[in-house]
Amino acid sequence: MVTSPVANPPSTANVIRSRVLGVGGATLAAVAVWAIAVPVLGVHLAIRFGDADAQNVGFGLVVIASLIGSSAGLGLLVALEKISSRATTIWTAVSIAALVISLSFPLVAGTTISAKASLALMHIAVATILIATLRRG
Repeated sequence: MVTSPVANPPSTANVIRSRVLGVGGATLAAVAVWAIAVPVLGVHLAIRFGDADAQNVGFGLVVIASLIGSSAGLGLLVALEKISSRATTIWTAVSIAALVISLSFPLVAGTTISAKASLALMHIAVATILIATLRRG
């Protein structure tokens, strides 16, 4: 009897796929919040730091900021995995701390209550998706 091994995708491929989907899903979550807040609800999404002029938060800025933030989180997880056996636990704690800190930006820089709420919801949506998917991956 001749047997042949069953081709199983390596677990590394599953981890990579899950992480890429996590970064993409986090970005889509931010875009979904923006798409509901701005075009549907008519929120004027703008930020202002100090006495500077207000800056509109458009679709492109949402995509780029969420991709950069998510990718940075993924990079930190990969780096931690190389130096610690408790990488996921450490990364989760750092991610939650980063979320709490990042929530100060919309609350301080948002120009209206609706803008502050929408921006904070974007931060929470990105963090929720990213933490949930990267922890599993």
